[in-house]
Amino acid sequence: MVTPFDPARLFFNDVSFAFLSEVALRTAFAYIAVFLFLKFSGRRGVRQLSLFELVVILTLGSAAGDVSFYEDVPVVPVAMVFTTLLILYRLTTFVIARSKRIEAWMDGKPVTVIEDGLYKLDSLEGLNMSSSELFMELRQKGVEHLGQVRLAILETDGDVSLYFFEPEDVRPGLSVLPPAHRKVVEEAPSNGLYCCIRCGLPTQLQAGQRGTCSRCKKSDRWTEALSRQRVQ
Repeated sequence: MVTPFDPARLFFNDVSFAFLSEVALRTAFAYIAVFLFLKFSGRRGVRQLSLFELVVILTLGSAAGDVSFYEDVPVVPVAMVFTTLLILYRLTTFVIARSKRIEAWMDGKPVTVIEDGLYKLDSLEGLNMSSSELFMELRQKGVEHLGQVRLAILETDGDVSLYFFEPEDVRPGLSVLPPAHRKVVEEAPSNGLYCCIRCGLPTQLQAGQRGTCSRCKKSDRWTEALSRQRVQ
């Protein structure tokens, strides 16, 4: 019968000090193997990893975890796993370098998500990224509203590259602030310029006016347009 919360079973379970020393050695081997893979693959950081490279790293992590603490997993076969993965990686990068079509299929392509202060609707609808995630990325780069952004490109590594309007060219745009700082309405509380929260189109509305966005044809929710210049 198992005794719940038994410290001896929970923390040690008849594990000897000698085996703990072996675990330390196995972990050091796994650490060095993963490090060497990243070193020989030429990658400098995680944000540079493509989808294929991420799969390789996850596979390496699984192999490293197994060899680290399972006493019945020998080291040499795991070393073969690392060697095979490195060969496959080199072969894949060789093929990618010689075929733009395969490169686009493996790594994907940069996607324009904002153009001239407005969402690119066809791009956003095909991405696995919510508007709140994109807003977070924009806020972290000092953007307050879309009217400050001339062009935004979602790169293949998940980062967002931004190109801004000159200060004198900033136009009214959709606020990217969190809900607590951006009031969304279906009926304009006063005369003014409001932005469709789905596509960002600025529209002049009268007090009490409701309406469907003329650009995306789907949203009837609005928020007050912002026109402040970007603080650099």
